[in-house]
Amino acid sequence: MSKLLVIEDDSDTLTAIQVLLSHGGHEVIPATDGRSGLRLLHQHKPDVLILDIGLPIMDGWQVLERVRDISDLPILILTGRGQEREKVRGLRAGADDYLVKPFSRAELTARVEALLRRSGAATWAEDVYDDGVVRVEPSTRTVFVEGNDVHLTPTEFRLLNTLVRHAGNVLSSSQLLSLVWDDPTGLSPERVKFAILRLRRRIGADAASSPIEAVRGVGYRYRPPTQQQGGRDALSARR
Repeated sequence: MSKLLVIEDDSDTLTAIQVLLSHGGHEVIPATDGRSGLRLLHQHKPDVLILDIGLPIMDGWQVLERVRDISDLPILILTGRGQEREKVRGLRAGADDYLVKPFSRAELTARVEALLRRSGAATWAEDVYDDGVVRVEPSTRTVFVEGNDVHLTPTEFRLLNTLVRHAGNVLSSSQLLSLVWDDPTGLSPERVKFAILRLRRRIGADAASSPIEAVRGVGYRYRPPTQQQGGRDALSARR
C-alpha cells in the first residue's frame, strides 16, 4: 500500500481525493495547511506528495522548496492556477507533475499511478548533517559552525545543504544551478562562483581553510573539515 500525503486547504476537494485514492488501495494522509503538512511529511515519509499552491500559513511554493531540501519523492502540484508561467515555475522548482483544477477523477488517479510506477523508493536526507564543525538542520533551516548560529539566505542554505548532502563528490556549476536555483534559465556559472564566495565568508572561512573546495575545470566539492589535514584547526584559526 502506497502512502500519499495530500496538502489541500479546500475541505471538499480534500475529502474527494481521500475517498478516490483510498478506494484505489492507497493510504491517504491529509493536511490542510503547509506547516502541518511538513510535520506529517517528516513523520510518515510518504511515497507521493499531492500539493496545493494556495495554502494558509505556508504556501505551496515554500513547502515545495522545503521538501526538495530533504527528499526526491514525487510531487504532484494540484492547483487552480493554470497559467503556463505557473506550470513552468512549478516544474522548475522541483515538481514532477502539474494538474489544474477542476480535474477528472480518472486523470488524477492515472497521474498518481504514473508517478508511483516511474519513481523508485524516495530517498531522504538525514534530518541533521553534522561533521563536527558544520551542522545543517533542514527541518528548521538552521546552520551552526562550531556551535555558532550562522544566518544564511534561502539560496545560500540550499547551496550548503546540497553540497553537504553530496559530501566528497564534485558537483559541476551546471548541476548546482539546477539543484539550488528555482529558475536557472539564463544564469551563468559565474552565479555559482560568487555564491560560493559569499557562502565561504558566511561560515567564516576563505578558500584556503574552507571545506568548500573548487576543483579546477570541474566544479565544487564539500569535504568535511575533520577529513582534511588540520581542517578543524585551520577553520578555528580563521574565526
